[in-house]
Amino acid sequence: MQKSDSLNRSLTPELVLDAYRQGYFPMASGKHGPIQFYYYEPRGIIPLDERFTVRRSLKQIIKKKTFEIRFDTAFEEVIRSCARHNELTDEGIWLSEEMIEIYCELHRRGIAHSVEAWQNGVVQGGLYGLILGSAFCGESMFSRAPFASQVALVALVERLRSHGFTLLDSQMESEHLRQFGLYAVSQEQYMAILKEAMGRENRTTF
Repeated sequence: MQKSDSLNRSLTPELVLDAYRQGYFPMASGKHGPIQFYYYEPRGIIPLDERFTVRRSLKQIIKKKTFEIRFDTAFEEVIRSCARHNELTDEGIWLSEEMIEIYCELHRRGIAHSVEAWQNGVVQGGLYGLILGSAFCGESMFSRAPFASQVALVALVERLRSHGFTLLDSQMESEHLRQFGLYAVSQEQYMAILKEAMGRENRTTF
């Protein structure tokens, strides 16, 4: 993980967006700690073409409509669930209160979005991220029930496909996401893909 030494101004929505455009994303040291900007190399990307795969057991859950998928109806609940402030020690928290406020402001501006998996009137899982042109920069996901976050991810991919998006950034590789076809590229390759995506129509709504 590489850290930026140039993005050291006061945290604002504009600074966060500028960081994403340069391939960085923010991470905090604790609930109220300092915030730095980083990038992972290799960079993880979830494909939006035929390489995206959904295993049989997950397809069955989706077919049964175990969860109701909604978009942008509980953004703050999703991001706070991802932050896990009541579950982690301060040393394990990377999504601070200041960052949550910034992302909520970006949500109000129509730039940050959430995908939610509801069950019996409760959000059981979901994810959030930012839109830059035809890129969706995924930030984090959570799950309180089996398959909930995975169903939300599949719904996101379907939505992005239907609206002509070209990039779904997952920031880093993980075994959990490899089942969906995640692949890795260098930061240089990622920036070329991101630049092309940002040059396309600005899709702040999706």
